[in-house]
Amino acid sequence: MSYYSQMFTHVKTDRSDGILWLTLANQEQSNAISTEMIDSLTNLLRHADFDPDVKVIVITGEGATFCAGGDIKAMENKTGMFAGQSNELRMRYMHGIQQIPKAIEDLSKPIIAMVNGAAIGAGCDLAMMCDIRIGCSKAKFGETFVKLGLVPGDGGTFFLQRVVGYSKAMQMSLTGDIIAGEEAYKWGLLNYYVAEDQLLNETKKLAEKISHNAPVAVQMTKKAMKIAYLSDLNTVLDLSAAYQGITQRTEDHFKALEGMKNKTTPEFTGK
Repeated sequence: MSYYSQMFTHVKTDRSDGILWLTLANQEQSNAISTEMIDSLTNLLRHADFDPDVKVIVITGEGATFCAGGDIKAMENKTGMFAGQSNELRMRYMHGIQQIPKAIEDLSKPIIAMVNGAAIGAGCDLAMMCDIRIGCSKAKFGETFVKLGLVPGDGGTFFLQRVVGYSKAMQMSLTGDIIAGEEAYKWGLLNYYVAEDQLLNETKKLAEKISHNAPVAVQMTKKAMKIAYLSDLNTVLDLSAAYQGITQRTEDHFKALEGMKNKTTPEFTGK
């Protein structure tokens, strides 16, 4: 039995043609993040990163919502990840929901958010953690923590401004305003804005386009981009030389050269 065939609480899985689809499935709470979802999602991501049959990962939400963020009922009842007093809550965040950004940031595989509906609070942050976001008119984003008298506890302050810039991230964070549909695309919250009835098909096409490129080069390019964003030029140049030295001696590189010469499409193997 495949690892992905297991039952994962609040996350559904499907793997086909090198693409791993992870669907947040907690519909009674509008796909709010639960302790069980955190465990399922982080375990799946870490396993997939070492799985040579997974080239691209897609995260989406079941039903009409991408992810509603925190479970309001659990907050009110002080249960689950919201149980305990201040220091216990701090520890629950560190060992709970903060494991999601750590797992995503450690990924070498590209990860796409297919935003099929509302991405609110921690749901907005989850979408921002992904490398690429694709959505439709139903997509809406809200950094709404201030509306609940809270601050982003899952790394939202780190990721959001890296996607839309400091000024827009500050605006979203201090107002809690919802940015939806085409406006979200104009803001840079979405990389791709497509018709609602084409969202799944266009996401597949995007994931396939990436998955058909040389896997080692894709993964090293992603790592190099992330490190370059936070590093100085000399560090970036040293890393780029090392990564180029590795990729330039892969079988896939020579397949690509052969394909260019013969005007054929190479089939990359990750070797």
